[in-house]
This record gives sequence, structure tokens and C-alpha cells, in this order.
Amino acid sequence: MEGGLATSLDDNASPADRAQATINMRLTHDLRRLKEIQSIQLKIAAKREMLPEYRSWIEGLLDAAEETGQGVQDEVLPTIMVWLIDVGDFHDAMPLIEYVLRYDITLPTRYARSAPALIVEEIATAALKSQLANEAFDFEILERIEELTEACDMHDEIRAKLQKAIGFELAERAEALDKADPALPAAAARALVPLRRAQQLHDRVGAKDKIKRLEKLLSPPSNTD
Repeated sequence: MEGGLATSLDDNASPADRAQATINMRLTHDLRRLKEIQSIQLKIAAKREMLPEYRSWIEGLLDAAEETGQGVQDEVLPTIMVWLIDVGDFHDAMPLIEYVLRYDITLPTRYARSAPALIVEEIATAALKSQLANEAFDFEILERIEELTEACDMHDEIRAKLQKAIGFELAERAEALDKADPALPAAAARALVPLRRAQQLHDRVGAKDKIKRLEKLLSPPSNTD
């Protein structure tokens, strides 16, 4: 659900305050526009169209944080982070994800989740969807999200999704190897680690069959002589 963002502009406001008010008003307008759209696909298309208008503002916030070592709590940057995830632009989303997590930026209340929980769940869900469609998903993104959120508190079911997505990516690599390949045991064993953790975190995560297949790859061939 998309919500509104109240803003006001004082005649004596500084240039920085005016810039903040202007970007806030743009976001308010865009959120209202999104709220009028019912189709998820049309919302995604609209967000993709809107995103370039925020690029300069976001780059300014990221540059300032790099110079000062401090983040700023506002609604614009975390909202744009979510939009980038929504449209599948995960590479451009990563600097914003790192900013939000490093400076403990709170998400706007309309998202009804903590930033770490939303980030993990949405990235993991996107990865699992790609895997189901036999499409590639950048494994480095999954690894980085795991690293950034390892110490964050969230529901076990959410973290289980990320572990499943990581495990499935590793399992695909292992299963692509020839059975005589000496690298197969290590690859299968590596994939089993996140898959077993996913299963421990949430019994219904859906990793049992994949675990059994990998364990079978590790089993010595039966002697039929």
C-alpha cells in the first residue's frame, strides 16, 4: 500500500530545505498516483518511469553520507530503495540497502515491516521466483544481503527464504557438475549448509526434496557386484 507524505515550504527556508521540500512534494504526488493504480504490473511500470527523477537527490544523500559518515532519516531514500527492488533493479538498490542498514534508517510506516525484514524477504522472493522460472539471479546479491543482515532480528520464516534461495543457487551449480567431477562433493556439501539451515528455521520452507537430492549425490554408489 502506498501512502502520502506531508510537506511544507517556508519562505525563509534555506536552499537545502527547499530542495528537501521539493523532493518530498514530488514523492507525495507520485505516491498518490501509484495509489490510484490497481494493477501490480502497471505500478511497477510507473515506478520504473518515476525513478530517474530521484537519481540526483539519492546520489547527493549517498555522497554526503560518504563524506560525513552520517545518514539522514527521511522517507525518500528508503522509498526509492523499495521501488528499485520492486522493479528488479537490484544492483542500483544495493547502495541504498547498505545505507539504510548502516545508518539504521526506518522505513515509512506504510511498509509495516522493519527495513532488514523487507529487504531480505523481497530479495529472497525475487530470487526464488527467478529460480522457479529457470532464470539467472545474481548470487553476489544474495551473499551480500546475507552478510549485511546476519545480525538483524527478523522472523525465522523470512531468513529461511534467503537461506533457501542461496541454497538453491548453490545446488544448481552442484547438480550441473558431472557425477565423476571431483569438485562435486564439495559443491553439494556447500549447498547443503544453507538448505539445512533454511529447513531448521522453517520446517515448511520447501527445501527437503532438494536436500535429499544433494545427499544422494554425496552417497557412495551402491555395490551391485
